[in-house]
Amino acid sequence: MSDLTLAPSGRLGLWIRAVRPRTLTISLAPILVALAEAHAEGGRIAWMPVVAATIAALAIQIATNLANDATDGERGLDGPRRLGPTRMTGSGLMSATEVRRGAVVATLIAAVCGLVAVWYGGLPILLIGLASIAAAWAYSGGPRPISGTPLGEIFVVACFGVAAVVGIEWLAVRMVTVHAVLVGVAIGLPAAAVLTVNNHRDRVEDEANGRRTLAILLGPGRTVALYAAETIGAVALAAVLAPDLRGATLIALALAPAVLIAWRLTHVPIGRALNAHLGATAGFQMVLAILMAMALGGGAP
Repeated sequence: MSDLTLAPSGRLGLWIRAVRPRTLTISLAPILVALAEAHAEGGRIAWMPVVAATIAALAIQIATNLANDATDGERGLDGPRRLGPTRMTGSGLMSATEVRRGAVVATLIAAVCGLVAVWYGGLPILLIGLASIAAAWAYSGGPRPISGTPLGEIFVVACFGVAAVVGIEWLAVRMVTVHAVLVGVAIGLPAAAVLTVNNHRDRVEDEANGRRTLAILLGPGRTVALYAAETIGAVALAAVLAPDLRGATLIALALAPAVLIAWRLTHVPIGRALNAHLGATAGFQMVLAILMAMALGGGAP
């Protein structure tokens, strides 16, 4: 069926699949933790810029996903042998031009909402916003896309962990602490683990296409070990950062699911079965975020 003959509901369905809604919690998790961190600092939260920044963060992630779909599809990286979920450009369901246009619209939405946040947060928020938008397009685009290098996991921790927590804390209570930076690392690690699973699944095709992801450089066994370090390490770091023993005990509840998904990855063969593990990892991050928020918020004065 061609694009022109699709019913409106079908077109909407394609766009929903294109933005990858199941991954959007990766943007929300650090914001939830950052708000708890801000509350623990005892300040009065400025909700207007926080809401604007939240919409901008979601829009930037959507722009990243759409730009990735269009660019990889054009380069022939999402062909019939792809093990991951169907991509719109690579499968021919949508044109690269159309998908990229969606990425531009998402970027504009992020910019407009970001201006509201900048009005409140000033230069620090402007710099974070500009860097985030640039990274969204550089992830898949340009002569050396981040997605094809060993730097992907570092990029995710920096953008979907540290920058998100620090930016929201600054908007919420106009302060940034070293504790917030470390909290950003803790909640960013499971987001990086999502990428690790993705690259672990795609290692054969990625290597054939000239990519050098961290999963390719490490090999299957050490990639699984990296994943365990990202998930279990996130819980350990978050527990250390808890304000008291009660909070650390609360966060430690996430250790069981962290160990479970790490153990399961050692038993899932490289193939389409790993797609479910992507969702499980994103779900684990949100569970950890909720426990961290409860622990950090409970430490407020």
